[in-house]
Amino acid sequence: MTTFVDRVELHVAAGNGGHGCASVHREKFKPLGGPDGGNGGRGGDVILVVDQSVTTLLDYHHSPHRKATNGKPGEGGNRSGKDGQDLVLPVPDGTVVLDRKGTVLADLVGEGTTYVAAEGGRGGLGNAALASARRKAPGFALLGEPGRGGDVVLELKTVADVALVGYPSAGKSSLISVLSAAKPKIADYPFTTLVPNLGVVTAGSTVYTIADVPGLIPGASQGRGLGLEFLRHVERCSVLVHVLDTATLESDRDPVTDLDVIEEELTQYGGLDNRPRIVVLNKTDIPDGKDLAEMIRPDLEKRGYRVFEVSAVAHLGLRELSFALAEIIAKARADKPKEEATRIVIRPKAVDDAGFTVSLEDDGLYRVRGEKPERWVRQTDFSNDEAVGYLADRLSRLGVEEQLMKAGARSGDGVAIGPEDDAVVFDWEPTMMAGAEMLGRRGEDHRLEAPRPAAQRRRDRDAERDEAQRAYDEFHPF
Repeated sequence: MTTFVDRVELHVAAGNGGHGCASVHREKFKPLGGPDGGNGGRGGDVILVVDQSVTTLLDYHHSPHRKATNGKPGEGGNRSGKDGQDLVLPVPDGTVVLDRKGTVLADLVGEGTTYVAAEGGRGGLGNAALASARRKAPGFALLGEPGRGGDVVLELKTVADVALVGYPSAGKSSLISVLSAAKPKIADYPFTTLVPNLGVVTAGSTVYTIADVPGLIPGASQGRGLGLEFLRHVERCSVLVHVLDTATLESDRDPVTDLDVIEEELTQYGGLDNRPRIVVLNKTDIPDGKDLAEMIRPDLEKRGYRVFEVSAVAHLGLRELSFALAEIIAKARADKPKEEATRIVIRPKAVDDAGFTVSLEDDGLYRVRGEKPERWVRQTDFSNDEAVGYLADRLSRLGVEEQLMKAGARSGDGVAIGPEDDAVVFDWEPTMMAGAEMLGRRGEDHRLEAPRPAAQRRRDRDAERDEAQRAYDEFHPF
């Protein structure tokens, strides 16, 4: 059964914002006491946070679909809806967040580091918040905005100072078990280690972490064996330790060839050329292993490697190795540039930045793109005539109509607001004036070609009353 997962595809969805409420205050002797509809609540975010107690992405492998709660709708009596609860997902230290194309979105290192994977939708305004001096009793409210969602890829890269690399059964697990308190699985067959093991080592005043990476074989960088799956776990280390088996029972292998093969795989993987290397000749407690180590050591030192002869079983040479690693790590930490405090950069918008764009597409459709127009469209209830009129007023004040005219749009041309897969398309009719003065009775908008039946019936009654009044005036001139 899988107990360690270091790469998952997570499907996240933030909560939707609650709808605003359209309500009118009523009490005895005051049937129309003004609008009192409350605002909708904000949808919950999906947040990734580094938790040191989490070491694997196994939970998200079994349950990849995660969704935050929605905001509650507003209610009458100026009661706003409750905000949705944020969904906090703990991830291991060293988790990298990518999109499906492989672009890095965030690198989560350090306890408490957070990243908002999906942002909750805004709550819609109630009619109490929409009231103004010219629109005293709005008969509509804004809809809640849908929450963001999508797919993100989580990759775990172990945060360790030292990475032990080498062929299967070279003794890496045995070495980490005697250098630290880690208890990895140890056996005399290849690929005993199926997951990276992590241990903590104390050498004098230096405390560092050491990782045992599953065995590499030729072609690991192209996907053979377990190498490609776990090579990412050596990317964050400060020093690479080649563990070479000097007592291998395979006749076609020798330590120097093993070193060359592993170095070639690390080069093919890329990004590790600047890491310092140390060579550990393991299993020197065996006479043949001791003789072979003494034979190849001068050649390895000529190549520029620091070489240590050790035996994980007999505990030989471990102290010298541990303090040598501590020296390299202490130097790497000292040379690491100090992190500067995060600078807050404020970039004001340009004076001529309207916040939206108008473009003419090949099919003759004018497309409007911008944060505000797209959000306003999502929050509009198109079944309510007054809400549609309010949207037209907002777009006109923003300057959309003016830009459409400059782009060459004429009455009856098609206009789309939003992206291609989720746009609102309508035939544009320019207005000569905008604002509440364009509205007749509450719930009516003269710019609409197809008014509601109830509004049309009121107009018919008004016309009949006016006609009757004119007829009466003709027979009673005085």
